[in-house]
Amino acid sequence: MDNLIMLAFSAFIIENIILSQFLGICPFLGVSTKRSSALGMGMAVIFVMLISSSVTWLLYKYVLEAFDITYMRTIVFILVIASLVQMVETFLKKVSPPLYKALGIYLPLITTNCAVLGVAILNISKEHNFLEMLVYTTFIGLGFLFVMYIFSMLREKLDFAPVPKAFKGAPIALVIAAILAIIFSRFGGII
Repeated sequence: MDNLIMLAFSAFIIENIILSQFLGICPFLGVSTKRSSALGMGMAVIFVMLISSSVTWLLYKYVLEAFDITYMRTIVFILVIASLVQMVETFLKKVSPPLYKALGIYLPLITTNCAVLGVAILNISKEHNFLEMLVYTTFIGLGFLFVMYIFSMLREKLDFAPVPKAFKGAPIALVIAAILAIIFSRFGGII
């Protein structure tokens, strides 16, 4: 149990997918201008990340390893993630139109989010069992959401701050992202 708690804390803060591993930077910078957008993207990423990591883990353990074709991992994972996103989109469109509309453009954007593929590959390379994979993926996703939301709050505040003209927009966003990365990196000494 202690191992799972340490894994969860590590995934959420220390190995934060955005600030430590630099995966998912495109949505981090592009979608984080409003809190609602950051929240929608974060929730969609958690949902897709959990489903795709579970499917890719099972596929890797019971198909790719069994037939000794582990070198096909990346291609298979990309195909699985793209297919799952399409299936989830179609399913939500028919079953829950309000949820489908709430996710809007975020669901198709997840197909190209490198964080989803990165987590699937990390679960395999770290040799997690299925329970560890679920915990790791859940807390990596929650860490993604947490950082996206904090960053979006800071960016909303910066819209009204007296920022020099040369730093408006992307430059100040990168400075804030660097400061967040430094803050999160300080938690590394805890474990």
